[in-house]
Amino acid sequence: MSTTETANHVVENTVPVPDPEILKSWLRDMLQIREFEVRSMQAYQNKLAGGFLHVYNGQEAVAVGCIAAMQPTDPVITAYRDHGHALARGLDPKIGFAELFGRIDGCAKGKGGSMHFFDRDNYMFGGHGIVGAQCPLGTGLAFATKYNDEVVNGGTSRSVTACFLGDGALNQGSVHEAMNLAMVLDLPIVFCVENNRYAMGTAVDRCTASGNQVTNRAVAFGMEARSIGGMDVIEVYREMKDIVDHVRATSKPYFVDIDTYRFKGHSMSDPRKYRTHEEEQEFEADDPIEKLTRYLLAQKVITEEELKALSKQVRHEIREAVNWARQSPNPDVSELHHDVYADTWGEYTGTSLPRYMRPAGEQGSSAGGANDGS
Repeated sequence: MSTTETANHVVENTVPVPDPEILKSWLRDMLQIREFEVRSMQAYQNKLAGGFLHVYNGQEAVAVGCIAAMQPTDPVITAYRDHGHALARGLDPKIGFAELFGRIDGCAKGKGGSMHFFDRDNYMFGGHGIVGAQCPLGTGLAFATKYNDEVVNGGTSRSVTACFLGDGALNQGSVHEAMNLAMVLDLPIVFCVENNRYAMGTAVDRCTASGNQVTNRAVAFGMEARSIGGMDVIEVYREMKDIVDHVRATSKPYFVDIDTYRFKGHSMSDPRKYRTHEEEQEFEADDPIEKLTRYLLAQKVITEEELKALSKQVRHEIREAVNWARQSPNPDVSELHHDVYADTWGEYTGTSLPRYMRPAGEQGSSAGGANDGS
C-alpha cells in the first residue's frame, strides 16, 4: 500500500502490483514504442515520412501504464505526440508506419500522417494537431458514453474516457471550457496531463501562472486532482487504476498531473537549446524502460538471455513493419474527395473504413501483400 498527496487530500493506494507476465508484456509494449519511434525518426530523415514528427521517447510508461488501467472499450484521445498511445491501445505497427508514410493501408488511409493515428477497433479516437483541441472532443466522448449508458440503455455509466494533453495545453481556453463542462455535467473523464516540463521550448514555470503546480487548474473547477510520477510504469498503472476505478464509480471527472520527460526535442526540427546536456542526462538516467528492466531482473521475472531475445524480437517485428508499409500503395487522387463528411443518414457515399478494418472479402488484392489485411 502506498499514499499519494492529491490537490484535495491524501489517498491510500491499495492497487496491487500486477503479476509478472503482465509486467513482461508492459516491457514489450514500451520496447515496441521506443523502437517504433527510432525507426520513425530514421524514416523522417530519409524523407519517407512527411509533415511533422513528434516522438514519444522517454514517456512510454505514461501511455502503457495509463491505458493498462483502463477497459478495452474505454475511449482514448490525445494530441499530436500520439504514436505511443495508439500502439499501447493495440494498433498494429505496420498500419502505423503505413500511415506515417502516407500510404493507403494506414489507419487514416495515409491522409492523417504522424499526428493523426486513429484506431476505431481499439477505441483510439486520435491524435489531434491543434494544441488542446482534443479536450473538447474528449469531453464530448465522455458525454456520449454516459448518455448511451444511462439514457439509451437505461443503465449506469460504465465507460471512462482518457484525454491526454501536455502541460502547454493548459493555457488554451478550450481546455478550460472542456474541464468546466465536464464538471457541470458530471462526466466520466480523466484529463491526463503529460507534464514533460516544456511547452515546445518554453519551461512550464515561464508560461504557466501556477508554475509546475498544474493541479491548481483543476482546483479552480472543484475537480479532484492528483500528481503522480510518470517514469515508472508500475507507479503509473497503480495510480491510474485507482483514479479510473474512482471515476467509473462516481461518474465525475478527474485531473492527473503526470511528471515525465521527453528525451528528444519537441519535433524533429527542435535543437533543444533550451535544455542543458546535464539536465537531459539526469532524466535519461531515469529511463522508464531501464527502470522496469532492472526491476524484472532483480525479481528474477526475466533473465538476461530472455531480455536480449525480447529486444531482438521487437526490433525484428518493427523492421518487418517498416518493410511492409513501404510496399503499400499511395492513395489514389480520388481519395481527396472521400471521408470529408460523416455518412450519418446514408446520403453521402464518400466514406469507407481503412483497409485493415474491412471484412476479408473487401480487402482488395495485392501481390506484394501490403494491403491484404494480414
